[in-house]
Amino acid sequence: PPFCGDLDMRIARDGTWFYLGTPIGRPELVRLFSTILRKDGDDYFLVTPVEKVGITVDDAPFVAVDFEREGDALRFQTNVGDDAVAGPEHPVRVTRDPETGEPSPYVLIRRNLEALIDRKSFYRLVEIGETASHDGQEWFGLRSQGAFFPIIPAADLP
Repeated sequence: PPFCGDLDMRIARDGTWFYLGTPIGRPELVRLFSTILRKDGDDYFLVTPVEKVGITVDDAPFVAVDFEREGDALRFQTNVGDDAVAGPEHPVRVTRDPETGEPSPYVLIRRNLEALIDRKSFYRLVEIGETASHDGQEWFGLRSQGAFFPIIPAADLP
């Protein structure tokens, strides 16, 4: 569909959706919008069969608000009702703020849309983490569906 311009819609880092500066209070409406969300390059759009409008996303469009261990797999649930099992098709990655060192963990949910893993879930993940060799170096990380996701070099552990 043709690009119709930008919409005054924003997804905050905590997963709150805003329209014209006001939080969208209806979870069903947020869920509906989330199903037509697309990322092209670094830009986010709501895409319907007849139009494509740009929106602002502060960090990731979703927040992983919980996870469950299912055998050797980690199943994440998002604030908009999606779930994804971490593994080769849904990798987990962690970036670090260059100034503070603060970690920001993400899991790929669908298409090329990620969820920021919330703090309580990340702390729980760290509790079940393990050390393993990855790319010739020892790392502390997570394992799900046979895949290992490095979080921090083992040498940097306190």
